[in-house]
Amino acid sequence: MTAHTQVATICQMTPRTEWNPDEIDLSDLAFWRLPWAEREAAFATLRRERPISYYDEPVIESSVIEIPRGKGYYALTRHRDVAEASRHPEIFLSGPGAVSQIDMPPEMVEYFSGMISTDNPKHARLRRIVSNAFNPRNVRAVEDSIERIADEVIRKAMDGGSGDFINDVAAPFPLEIICNMMGVPESEFATVLKCSNIILSAGDPELVPEGTDQILAFLEAGATLTGIMEELGKYRLDHPIDDITSALVNAEIESEKLSQQELASFFVLLVTAGNETTRTAIAHGLHALSEYPDQKARLIADYEGLAKTATDEIVRWASPVIWMRRTLAVDHTLSDFELKAGDKVVLFYNSANRDDEAFVDPYTFDVGRTKNDHYGFGAPGPHFCLGAHLARREITVMWRELLHRAPHIHATGEPSQLASSFVNGIKHLPYSF
Repeated sequence: MTAHTQVATICQMTPRTEWNPDEIDLSDLAFWRLPWAEREAAFATLRRERPISYYDEPVIESSVIEIPRGKGYYALTRHRDVAEASRHPEIFLSGPGAVSQIDMPPEMVEYFSGMISTDNPKHARLRRIVSNAFNPRNVRAVEDSIERIADEVIRKAMDGGSGDFINDVAAPFPLEIICNMMGVPESEFATVLKCSNIILSAGDPELVPEGTDQILAFLEAGATLTGIMEELGKYRLDHPIDDITSALVNAEIESEKLSQQELASFFVLLVTAGNETTRTAIAHGLHALSEYPDQKARLIADYEGLAKTATDEIVRWASPVIWMRRTLAVDHTLSDFELKAGDKVVLFYNSANRDDEAFVDPYTFDVGRTKNDHYGFGAPGPHFCLGAHLARREITVMWRELLHRAPHIHATGEPSQLASSFVNGIKHLPYSF
């Protein structure tokens, strides 16, 4: 029986709590269609019995680009190993072949990765320019808009939403913030949402229909987003206003500026990773607070006192971005495991966020958790999420407003999981006020 058949068979059985590590295939999409509890049980087995394990790369077929199958990767599942790899970017590189499990063609790297798939000195240069655009005045303007947009989104939902928390709240809220921040016209919001969904779909048939060339769909979505940003960037060069795009195209640090392609690539990264991280965290927040009504009651009773810890716990619990890949620059020993130059390692943040070596009762949702060194925004190092502060603010404001104005809000059914190994997404979540 193949690994694919084994996992497909498991899907039809009672939720599984025990795994043989030989049965686990993290490259098989069928594994990522399993319920969360079964996936968590598999990662618990790996952390305990095979914390650094090898997998063949997933097979990706396309009629437009040839993607040869590489030699596979090692999965890092423990908190401490993910931390070490992240803190040593000179050993664990992000540039070669991008941060995907497969080596992406250069044109796809440009569309979908940009800054996160670079190493120093290029990464330092890009981050320096982008960070300068996010100066206190610009950040303050964005933060001021969060309250207003949260109010508008909640009011529309309460006035007669669809009954799907993703469509009503979790998706439009961060999307509107990011689009407004970049100066994208409202007429393009739906296009930006559709394209970002396709890029992060991992081929989920609801978002990329069966029979569609996934790579072509990803490239077309990336090209559409790139086109929006290139046009806007050129216009803002001569017609700057108070938005991040104007700051980015006109930013100059030590005679360095972003190219049009770099600007477009950053936009693709922002509207995919930035938007999806916040959307996924907010969605998992409703699911968790519905599953743990005692924690919801604590939060309602003392939101301001628990806001910071609750937001971080929601992000840990959600683990929106499941993994990132690195490539070894030199031979290196990690936790007594010998890695060779050129080896690929995939950092599984979701597993690190459930590691009982790092967290007390990691499978307990605790809005007051005080020791919470989670990797929901990536692990410490130069690739730690640039928008982590903004994402935390969005999550904090949205849940403060929701629990104040609609304390009885709850999920009324099970979430529909995104069939993706990369994003721990929720496609639909029925709810009621």
